[in-house]
Amino acid sequence: EADAAVAHGLKLAEQGADILDIGGESTRPRATPVAEAEELHRVIPVIERLAGRGRTPISIDTMKPGVARAALQAGASLVNDVAANREDDALWRVVAEAGAGYVCVHMQGTPTTMQANPVYADVVREVEAFFAGRLKRLDDCGIRAEQIILDVGIGFGKTAEHNLQLLAGLGSFTRLERPLLLGVSRKAFLG
Repeated sequence: EADAAVAHGLKLAEQGADILDIGGESTRPRATPVAEAEELHRVIPVIERLAGRGRTPISIDTMKPGVARAALQAGASLVNDVAANREDDALWRVVAEAGAGYVCVHMQGTPTTMQANPVYADVVREVEAFFAGRLKRLDDCGIRAEQIILDVGIGFGKTAEHNLQLLAGLGSFTRLERPLLLGVSRKAFLG
């Protein structure tokens, strides 16, 4: 419901939110994908209405290049991408063309499969290596390092133990010299 989403976003901004992250497709474990047309229908009216009010930056939480492009045109300035593990660079090209901010999220698998059987030999090292490789790929697509925020993907293809290891090893990621974002709200492993 767009009216409720806009009202909630305005309330969050009034309460001091630094960014409003708007998404039209669930990324919880075992979530089913949403068609691009439906996702656009859900998010664009909300972004357009929020962009015209206040100064809180708007982020689009999407895995789809078409949704990212439309959201950036509607007033979003940041793309929050839980599917940064993709090989296709279309979404990254959209971010580069717009000069937008980009949240590079680590996820093993897809939202539908990510919690089926997450396995790592060393989750901190593997996520750090993933980010190092992605920083190179993003640069190749024209996204500058200063546009990028890294998110270790708590709960995205990780067991409770993996999540705790990542939290304990956050210092390792400072070598990459990018800001870190942690999405830890409403996570089951917190109990």
